[in-house]
Amino acid sequence: MNGEATTTMGHALPDMGPSSQSLADLTLVTDTSTLRQVAEKLTHHNNTVPNAMAQMTDTELKGFLSLYGRYMAEKSTKAAISWDKIQQPDANMLKPYDELPAVADTASEGELLKKLAVLKLNGGLGTSMGCTGPKSVIEVHNDSTFLDLIVQQIEHINKKYEGADVPLLLMNSFNTDGETAKIIQKYQDTNVTITTFQQSRFPRIDKDTMEPLPLSHSGYQHSDWYPPGHGDVFEAVFNSGLVDTLLAQGKEYLFVSNVDNLGATVDTKILRMLEETECEYCMELTDKTRADVKGGTIISYDGKVSLLEVAQVPKQYLEQFKSVKKFKVFNTNNIWLSLRAIKRVMQTASLQLDIIVNNKSVGDKKVVQLETAIGAAISYFKNACGVNVPRSRFLPVKSTSDLMLIQSNMFTLKSGSLVKNPLREFATTPVVKLGDEFKKVSSYLSRFGSIPNVLELDHLTVSGDVWFGSDVVLKGTVIIVVNTGSKVMIPRGSILENQVITGDLHITSH
Repeated sequence: MNGEATTTMGHALPDMGPSSQSLADLTLVTDTSTLRQVAEKLTHHNNTVPNAMAQMTDTELKGFLSLYGRYMAEKSTKAAISWDKIQQPDANMLKPYDELPAVADTASEGELLKKLAVLKLNGGLGTSMGCTGPKSVIEVHNDSTFLDLIVQQIEHINKKYEGADVPLLLMNSFNTDGETAKIIQKYQDTNVTITTFQQSRFPRIDKDTMEPLPLSHSGYQHSDWYPPGHGDVFEAVFNSGLVDTLLAQGKEYLFVSNVDNLGATVDTKILRMLEETECEYCMELTDKTRADVKGGTIISYDGKVSLLEVAQVPKQYLEQFKSVKKFKVFNTNNIWLSLRAIKRVMQTASLQLDIIVNNKSVGDKKVVQLETAIGAAISYFKNACGVNVPRSRFLPVKSTSDLMLIQSNMFTLKSGSLVKNPLREFATTPVVKLGDEFKKVSSYLSRFGSIPNVLELDHLTVSGDVWFGSDVVLKGTVIIVVNTGSKVMIPRGSILENQVITGDLHITSH
């Protein structure tokens, strides 16, 4: 998410004196009155606006007003997280992946896989990387897109394990739904059943008036609307009827992950753990590096497993949170869920996820987006836990720096899954930082004659007008910094090892 984000977390109210309590009561009455007015205006607008695109479904209207009402109430009554109550998760809350027992044989794996469905969060666009349409259609390896690789992975499972019939669900946003419907037609001849459903579409809120943007006019403006985060997956999949459909098909578990995480593949060790421990919610976490200091982490809070996000951390504890010493793992957003548990939680209407307040600008207006995250739901499920997984299960592509690594010889493909090149002698993958000139995929591709050999690379930083010839080899730490007005062309076949290159092609040892 872009913009400044803060998160509220549900805890008991602090003890207030009489005057403070009176002020809180007055504020609460004001907030309730505001909610009632917004609800009346939005309902009227929804019933009278001539453009159908500007209308919300009953489910969306109810969901937005519920989130808006909680936000207004929590602005004045929400207590900050109590840092003293935070404890490190115990062995039952955070399990080492290496200690999970493997499934005994292929037949047992097949029986487990018959109970599984896979869901990819497919709401994002490729605009941050200079692409149009859903991010999932960006080509990432050997001319294959994210979706191509995901379908290949599941097709391999369904061919290898007779009767597994693992289906693929795609949760689209209103930004990606139409285009995705066209794209998935090309998978008709595969043995993967693909079902799409759309998450909610909520109106942005004018920060000054605290009214939804659509109320300011009678037409439709795309910029008035936003998808309210992946925490909406519970409402969306339940309201779509897919939970009941999957249960009727004998499915019991749902593996959810971001569509751009190429490391998020089906894992029967985790699936077996879910079944044997009756775990209703499992979050995959991986070891934190200095590049991951803002990632949410699993904690024990009041004796209950919870997720702690950076936006919830009081300023005085921020450096402690970012430290890799105390908080050693972070959330990959690979989540395993019990379908029956989703149904129970949704039917009891008990799910009230922590609200992420995302401050953004639309034109000259400052707006607020109210969002939720799937990770915050961990405390609502029985026997919930985390698993500390290898870094290989977290391979997101958020930028062209990530894309370069995925497209390099650091990885090979096997049945749609990325496999680390066995010739790489180090356990870690290289750190790659490409500058603004490489930000858009088209610019990035044009600047490489071919993707360099990075098998022995530790760190690469490139800044400025830099071009690479084909068959370049990078080793150790390589830093290329070019000032404005200068240009560097790395010749074909060059081998750069522990070197710093500046705009005048002066090369020094590093």
